[in-house]
Amino acid sequence: MSAGIPPEHVTLEPISVRISTAVKLTGICRSTIYELIGDGTIETVKIGRSTFILYPSLKRLFERS
Repeated sequence: MSAGIPPEHVTLEPISVRISTAVKLTGICRSTIYELIGDGTIETVKIGRSTFILYPSLKRLFERS
């Protein structure tokens, strides 16, 4: 873990989230999420048939606002 920080105070963030989870986390509708993916605002990774949104990319969306 991080030096000097007790384990109960360390928060873990996901590496990626599914589109349905991103909709729940952000309140942005599914079609807008797909538009943001299409224009490159949100980065994704495709594994098999599943699309995952990179969590840091999703956070940056709100840090810009």
